[in-house]
Amino acid sequence: MAYTETDKLAINTIRTLAVDATFHANSGHPGAPMGMAPVAHVLFNKFMKFNPKNPKWLNRDRFVLSNGHGCMLQYALLHLYGYELSIDDLKAFRSVDSITPGHPEAHDTPGIEVTTGPLGQGVSNAVGLAIAQAHTAAVFNKPGYDVVDNYTYTFLGDGCLMEGVSSEACSLAGHLQLGNLIAVWDDNHITIDGDTNQAFTEDVLKRYEAYGWHTETVEDGDDDLAGIEAAIKKCQAVKNKPSLIKLRTTIGFGSKQQGTHGVHGSPLKADDIKQLKQKFGFNPEQSFAVPQEVYELCHKASAEGAAKEAEWNELFAKYAEEYKSEAADLVRRQTGDLPEGWEKNLPVYTPADDAVASRKLSEIVINKVFDAIPELIGGSADLTGSNLTRWKGAIDFQPPATGLGTYAGRYIRFGVREHGMGAILNGMAAYGTILPYGGTFLNFVSYAAGAVRLSALSQHRVIWVATHDSIGLGEDGPTHQPIETLAHFRALPNCMVWRPADGNENSAAYYVALTSKHTPSIIALSRQNLPQLEGSTLDKAAKGGYVLHEQEKADITLVSTGSEVCICIDAVKELAEKHNLKARVVSMPCFEVFDAQPKDYRLSVFPDGIPSLSVEVMSTMGWEKYTHEQFGLNRFGASGAYKDVYKKFEFTPEGITKRAVATVNFWKDVPNIRSPINRAFEQLI
Repeated sequence: MAYTETDKLAINTIRTLAVDATFHANSGHPGAPMGMAPVAHVLFNKFMKFNPKNPKWLNRDRFVLSNGHGCMLQYALLHLYGYELSIDDLKAFRSVDSITPGHPEAHDTPGIEVTTGPLGQGVSNAVGLAIAQAHTAAVFNKPGYDVVDNYTYTFLGDGCLMEGVSSEACSLAGHLQLGNLIAVWDDNHITIDGDTNQAFTEDVLKRYEAYGWHTETVEDGDDDLAGIEAAIKKCQAVKNKPSLIKLRTTIGFGSKQQGTHGVHGSPLKADDIKQLKQKFGFNPEQSFAVPQEVYELCHKASAEGAAKEAEWNELFAKYAEEYKSEAADLVRRQTGDLPEGWEKNLPVYTPADDAVASRKLSEIVINKVFDAIPELIGGSADLTGSNLTRWKGAIDFQPPATGLGTYAGRYIRFGVREHGMGAILNGMAAYGTILPYGGTFLNFVSYAAGAVRLSALSQHRVIWVATHDSIGLGEDGPTHQPIETLAHFRALPNCMVWRPADGNENSAAYYVALTSKHTPSIIALSRQNLPQLEGSTLDKAAKGGYVLHEQEKADITLVSTGSEVCICIDAVKELAEKHNLKARVVSMPCFEVFDAQPKDYRLSVFPDGIPSLSVEVMSTMGWEKYTHEQFGLNRFGASGAYKDVYKKFEFTPEGITKRAVATVNFWKDVPNIRSPINRAFEQLI
């Protein structure tokens, strides 16, 4: 296809908009948008399938800007193609409460698919989007009805390629033969520190070929529009491999500082902008100028996208007539609502039931709900037999050519790739038809902390099945025993951290996690068996914290989570029999959910007038907001049989009793003990 002067004008408009926005904000990264403007124009104008009037159309092509610092490239494109992003929004770049933040955020800006910026995350999200598309197509497409056939395109930079998370995700993408994934590498040889020859001299294409990717090279990414187009077409023709295009570009193309790190992360100077605009044929006295013919060129492509959606709507209407239940299921999934009555499959328990490890209780839930929630898709970072994340009769998500499964399979073998798994789960969640979960040891969710943080920021419903949750895992010792992990993730906004104490609490954790459309969850699960507790119910536990054992005129409230709750119950007897002290017991399976309850309820759990003691074999950090005293483990654990390790650190009825007695004695002469729930800022929050 021939390219015209208007195409070149559109490319230079993207460049000048990026320059003006970063100059106006006195902040930002103009270099990447200026260098990648040509490939962005070719992709959006000649290839991408989208409708700006309906950014959530299911079968749109997905675009992910993994090098998210270059977000003015994407904001300029969204504006030019008619998304709800005005020139004033571009002028508000990087200002408070604008929809053009300093890195792309999916929940802020129409047309942004995933939240990117921390390098490597975006391309890993793109792998998740591609997995979700492949699975959704395998489940719903029928002969003559390709209702889901979109591509996922991603731009990435040298930094993304250096981050380990991208290696994990791209290695898996190659194994999975995701031919619907096309990545464009902005090979500009520049990072913040300067030329990449200082630290990054590997042969990237050989690495990706070893992963099982198809690769292409375009030597002149600044001007060879036909070469860029041809490379993308070649990638589209490869159906059994993801593709990487090495695109040699000039960072900050047109600037006096082009090709240097000086144009990477700082706005251009006024004199540089003036000469740049003169060179590109723009009035140097004007800012945020968009020639009418550029709007017309871009809007023509958008109109073609709208026409493609209209055709798709006709196809889907016919599909719905022939495949009524499948069509209804696909529509329902996009709302985030679960199938009616699914929760009836959640198991409930009584104290007469056997003691069971909560990781096993988790497996029971997964087995009971997987048929009722067909969008529930998950896997494990190699620890399937330890995490117990696979249900009976599960089919693996695998390329059919391997003979190991099908794309319609719902169990994913992530391999030993916790961080990659987390970022992939985010992409899967963002696609809109899948509810993903992933398993590993709780300690190694920390390996994926970057992805978990983006789950919370992006408001993704992602579930972590995090087994081996404490020193109770025993012999593997301190390298595997999480101490700080819960405190870390409890401090993360919009992240539910569950640590259930028995079967009913485990069912409650899954109920809330599965129904919370905009919040990720980490469910911390024990290796050792836990008894079914008297007084626990799904409804009570679903409030995040509740009184498990009430006692009139109590001397102390014991507060605990997970495997320590039953030890606190035993300590109640010890306190009564040996010290004539009365104790209440509160179970707190989830701080985040408890904090969302009305204050009067929270005060009923933690009333004034009674000292409280928390008991958890973890860091005590964070418990101060609920209890007067804290018994925890502010050091690393030890290797040995779990009962011996618990005994060593005095997490026994006797050890709890000793600290409870000390708490009562310390607080007995304090008048009007105030509950930690009563705080000065409560009314301001």
